[in-house]
Amino acid sequence: MTLHVIARLRAESGREDRLRTALEAMIEPSLAESGCLSYQPFADPNDAATMVVIEQWTGPDALDAHFATPHFRHVSAVLELVLAEPMVIDRLVAG
Repeated sequence: MTLHVIARLRAESGREDRLRTALEAMIEPSLAESGCLSYQPFADPNDAATMVVIEQWTGPDALDAHFATPHFRHVSAVLELVLAEPMVIDRLVAG
């Protein structure tokens, strides 16, 4: 079962670049994880403060393992400093 994840993030005013940098730094280590099929951040062209990360994982266990990695723990600490509101994560599977 492939698990699709959509994470929506909104930066505080003036912290948009820091959010983008933090999410882009997650690409390589996330893709190196055995359960990661894809990981791609996207910027909203109409709202510089909003970014969306679209990910695919081999299943919920792979995503849970991702949340326990040092790079995810690091980005979580950065996000606490730059987000205007809590991140929203949707987990989807083909129905």
